[in-house]
Amino acid sequence: MLPTHSLLRRWIQENNEHVDKWKQQDRGGVASPDHRRNCSSEFNKLLKTIRGIPPLADHAQLELTVAYNACVASLAHSKFSEAELRLKHAMQRVLQNTTEEPVDSDPLVFWRTALQLVENTSLKSSVWRLLGLQWAVWLASCQMRTIQEFQDELFSLCETMCAGDWDEQGREAKNKLTEIPQLVLEPRRLLELLHICTLITQGAEKLSEGQSAEALSGLQTASSLPAPRSLVAYTHLLSGACLVSMDCPQMALHCYKLALETDPLCVCALYRAVLVYGQVGNTQAEIQALSLLHSTLTLPSVMEPPHLLSPASLLRSQSLSSLLSVPSAQSVLHTVAQKCALSGRVSEGVEYYLDLLASLHTEVPNGVHTEFPSLPRMPELYLEAGAALLMAHRPADCMALCEEVITSTLELLPEKAMLEEAEERCEAETGAVGAAGGEKVKMLLWTGAAYLLQGHSHTHLKDWKQAVTHYTRCINLLVKVRFRQERGSHPQIPSAEMADKQGTDVFFLQRMKALSLAGRGICFSQMDQGKEALRDFQLSLQALPDCCSAGLWCGEVLWRLGRRQEAAACWKKTWSFSSNSSEKGLYLYLQEPQTGPLLDSMELRDRIKALSPTL
Repeated sequence: MLPTHSLLRRWIQENNEHVDKWKQQDRGGVASPDHRRNCSSEFNKLLKTIRGIPPLADHAQLELTVAYNACVASLAHSKFSEAELRLKHAMQRVLQNTTEEPVDSDPLVFWRTALQLVENTSLKSSVWRLLGLQWAVWLASCQMRTIQEFQDELFSLCETMCAGDWDEQGREAKNKLTEIPQLVLEPRRLLELLHICTLITQGAEKLSEGQSAEALSGLQTASSLPAPRSLVAYTHLLSGACLVSMDCPQMALHCYKLALETDPLCVCALYRAVLVYGQVGNTQAEIQALSLLHSTLTLPSVMEPPHLLSPASLLRSQSLSSLLSVPSAQSVLHTVAQKCALSGRVSEGVEYYLDLLASLHTEVPNGVHTEFPSLPRMPELYLEAGAALLMAHRPADCMALCEEVITSTLELLPEKAMLEEAEERCEAETGAVGAAGGEKVKMLLWTGAAYLLQGHSHTHLKDWKQAVTHYTRCINLLVKVRFRQERGSHPQIPSAEMADKQGTDVFFLQRMKALSLAGRGICFSQMDQGKEALRDFQLSLQALPDCCSAGLWCGEVLWRLGRRQEAAACWKKTWSFSSNSSEKGLYLYLQEPQTGPLLDSMELRDRIKALSPTL
């Protein structure tokens, strides 16, 4: 039985009631997932009812409108395959009215054929709307190659529909009805959103493929399109990323500034600016940006107005996700603490470290230590904070934090530990040691570093005997470690030659050993035990030839012992090492101490000048 005019009218009313319910909830900002699911179910029921009769031109426009609303509801729930299936069924019903020939199943051929067949019909506008939804499905499922091949049609569709004069035939058809079937989403808004999201995603893909200039051109076009502020900000952000890859850091910073002016909550632009400041060596600007980034990340999240199709559901490219990623607030706090401590802003660094430790304890029930993937291990954070406290001339606080590390690790220390080359390679590549032996070495190194910092703290207080005790405890732990280059080979005592790669446990072991021997040697020199001091300095230099404090103090002891030519040669050799070596990238607690008794290099050079006539 064919549908009567009253039946069509009832279907239109039912469709419009569902649209009104959906829009009322959205306008109130209280649209719940359950409410939207219910509305989606109602659209689907109505669509099944309409499809229960043969496809006729008289009610095809209503059917396509209901199909449009049902597909939007599916997309709103990220049910992209479901939406695509409904689109295919809707278009098949259309084509049954316009052709008797089968249509190719290839999506591009299918849609091109459909567009040609409805070009001069009243269904043209309805089919164009469904093509917009197909575009959304392709974009959300990252089918960028399909979009590229169909891009001329899609962008032409966008320009035509957004011009506002494209639906004359559709309006004529609607005027024949006393009521007009309503849409849950304005097609123009949808196409504007799809246009800019497509250009953003294409820009990210091209940038990842090394086509920075092409990506920049498309993004500059996108920045002038009508779109939400957050998306326009993304175009500036990605433009900045392109300029960074083109070695134009200042222009990139200008783009990041534009992104933040467009959308102050575009934290990824602020983070990218941080990276650029680090690359160009502007440490003070980097610290300021990091501090602002941390403050922004800790602000309460702002509730966005509800969207039927959120930009996030369309921007799902992996290349784009990596560009939009931002570290956690704790990770940013750790970075700014480090930067401050290493750049002379020690008191600020200390406060940041203490805030970090407090926040980590606050977020963990009962204060239980938990590891955060983006941060160093908790003992390392304690040691870094302790080193910063010592740099700020707070030795007592430093010793208290170190005692926490010792207390938590002392009972877990092995009688002896073995480092193997395979573990070293694993750690250098992945940043973690998976083997149980590697974990034991970590415990041992953390405890040794805590004793080392306590030794430095007692040296700062000129308590030489206590300092010697703690340095000796550190040394006694480190000598438990043996290194084996290959499985089955004989274990060896680690040496300077084995510590050629910074970042490996052997490197840390040798550096810690050198610093503890140098620290103990300094204490012996202050207690007028020259021979013991000279022995420790020489052992320190064997472990780490470019240990500056050991080299300078070794020369000082030689000078005091009357071996002035040897002292001068030792100082010159040390300066040649220290001028070329760098502590960049080292943990704070493995930096050479800047507290305690220090030697004046100018005075040492004056000694050498005075000695030069006899050399």
